[in-house]
Amino acid sequence: MPILALGINHDSAPIEVRERVAFAPESMSGALGDARQALQCPELAILSTCNRTEIYGEVTRERLLRWLSDYHRLPLEQLSSCTYSHSGEEAVRHMMRVACGLDSLVLGEPQILGQIKSAYAVARESGAVGSLLHSVFQQVFAVAKRVRTETAIGENPVSVAYAAVSLASRIFTDLGRQTALLIGAGETIELVARHLREQGVTKLIVANRTLNRAEQLAKDFGAEPILLADIPEHLARADIVISSTASQLPILGKGAVETALKARRHRPMFMVDIAVPRDIEPQVNQLDDVYLYTVDDLRGVIDEGRRSREKAAEAAHDIVDQAAAEFMRQHRALEAVDTIRSFRQRAQAIGDAELARALLQLDKGGDPRRLLEQLARSLTNKLIHAPTVSLKRVTAEGDAERLQLAREIVGLESESVDPDSRD
Repeated sequence: MPILALGINHDSAPIEVRERVAFAPESMSGALGDARQALQCPELAILSTCNRTEIYGEVTRERLLRWLSDYHRLPLEQLSSCTYSHSGEEAVRHMMRVACGLDSLVLGEPQILGQIKSAYAVARESGAVGSLLHSVFQQVFAVAKRVRTETAIGENPVSVAYAAVSLASRIFTDLGRQTALLIGAGETIELVARHLREQGVTKLIVANRTLNRAEQLAKDFGAEPILLADIPEHLARADIVISSTASQLPILGKGAVETALKARRHRPMFMVDIAVPRDIEPQVNQLDDVYLYTVDDLRGVIDEGRRSREKAAEAAHDIVDQAAAEFMRQHRALEAVDTIRSFRQRAQAIGDAELARALLQLDKGGDPRRLLEQLARSLTNKLIHAPTVSLKRVTAEGDAERLQLAREIVGLESESVDPDSRD
């Protein structure tokens, strides 16, 4: 069965659906185990980011969709309408495109490669990676590295973090006078903090589930570290709130924001929720004086910087297409190894049996010349028996393509057949 890539992303589904299909990092290993058992699929890997959820493995689309529907308690019809799938070479090509940032909301964004490497590592630690997925992922990583090296796809990418800060600069005339609350302490929030400092923002608050990680990030950017539980106490101070955590439940609710607005005397608050599932309840957008954006709302800002990398993307697509085709050619060649081994073993067994019979007759005083001639005829007849039967059947069926293929397999492709010369 060929490898399948099944997914849902920013182009195929809105955030309301994507957040229901996302896998929390802490549940990934359990989900892999559940899927492998339910699908009887030994090799499986799951990629889950803010913009996409994809599953890779040797399984049919129908069975995988049914499992995904059951696991996330989503109607099968709804899920089927917003997912895409690729099989065989197309699946490998798709995985390469994703790793290179060619399928990202931000064309050429580099974070996705790290996320794919993490997905591979989790699957391997869970015992869900065999020879097929291992070879596919290694080629995916190699192609992504080559694309970064040989093209300009990764030069000056407009990241989601940059887009969030750029949007904030359109709301506030002087970002340097604002206080920003950053929720989370991962790579995206670190990029947000860096872009805010470049825009002159000096008053930063970093909130995280663990204070230690918040303190580490705060130290790098001169920020104030707090716990997630302390956000309500500090929310009124924030003019800008940008959130990106892996929480499966909202961090900020409508009530907390409403209380903060009253304390601010309704001075406006700008919020960007980059997380999937969302960190900020959608109902917050119903409040006056709040400008709430999700990752899907950043498309306009991101598209402005896309054109500069489109030419590099063309070269990257060429590299991916060539690499995917070459990988599948090599993979198909490897699949022939077992067949070739069996064929050789069968021929060797026939040869050994015929040789043993000839040696026995020689020991009994048989004529060596006659025995050699008999050995040659017997070997020839037994080795060509199965191919002869197949050739007769294909010829009788009138299948010209299979006949030509059979002639090539048995080494007759350079010879022509004159139908009038047959008996």
